[in-house]
Amino acid sequence: MQNPQWDPATYLTFAEERGRPFHDLLARVRTTAPRRVVDLGCGPGNLTADLPRRWPTATVEALDSSPEMVEEARALGLAAELGDVREWHPSPDTDVVVANALLQWVPEHRELLRRWTRELPAGATIAFQVPGNQGSPAHVSARQVATTTRWRERLGDALVARADVVSTPTEYGDLLAAAGCAVDAWETTYLQRLTGEDPVLEWLSGTGLRPVRTQLDDAGWREFREDLAPLLREAYPRRADGTTWFPFRRIFVVATTPQG
Repeated sequence: MQNPQWDPATYLTFAEERGRPFHDLLARVRTTAPRRVVDLGCGPGNLTADLPRRWPTATVEALDSSPEMVEEARALGLAAELGDVREWHPSPDTDVVVANALLQWVPEHRELLRRWTRELPAGATIAFQVPGNQGSPAHVSARQVATTTRWRERLGDALVARADVVSTPTEYGDLLAAAGCAVDAWETTYLQRLTGEDPVLEWLSGTGLRPVRTQLDDAGWREFREDLAPLLREAYPRRADGTTWFPFRRIFVVATTPQG
C-alpha cells in the first residue's frame, strides 16, 4: 500500500477538535526542563508550535513523512524535517518524545517503542496517543464501501481491517513495563459536536480516508465519498439544531524510561 498523501487544509478543518487529545496527553508529561523535545509525526506543525512555549529552553525537533505537512510546519518557523519514523533514532539529549496520532500508521510501532526505551536516556518520557475507534460505525462503514465489488479492485487493501492496528491501554502498559518503564495509560472517548454538511465524512476525509484518497483520482474520490456519505448520515444522524454527535475514542500512554 502506498503511503497516504496528506492535505494540510483538509486536516486542519477540525483543528480544535483534533488538538484536544494532544493537549490532554501533554498535561500528563511531568518533565520540567527537557534538553530536547521531539515531535514525531508533527503534521502541519500547529500543535508542535506549543512545545517551545511549554519548554522554552528545549531544542524542539519535528519529523513528518509528508512533504506537504513539513512545508506547512516550516512556514510556522519550526525546524521540521522530512523522514520516516521507523528510521528515526533519538539523540543522546532527547528527554521527551511525542507521537500524536502517528503510531496507528506504523504496523511495527510496538517494536519501535521497545527500541526507543533502549535508546533514550534514563528518565526520558515517551508520550503518544492513537485512535481506538477502528470498530466505530464510521470506520466499519468505510471498510464496507471499500470492499464492495465496485471498489475492491481499485482500492486493494487500502482499508483492510486489522484487529491489532493498535493495542489496548493494558497491552501498551504491559509492553512498556516489561521494558522497565513507569507507565501511565488510559483511554478517553470525546463526544465531538460537529457542524456542517456531512461532517463525519469531512472528518474522515482528513485522516482515516487518506489511504483511499491516495489510490483514487479526483473523480474516483468524489464517487467513493458519495457512496459512503449515506451510511455515515444513518450512523450519525443530524440533530434538530443541525449539529452531529461524533464519539471519538483515543488511547493515551505516557512512559518514563528506567532511571538506570
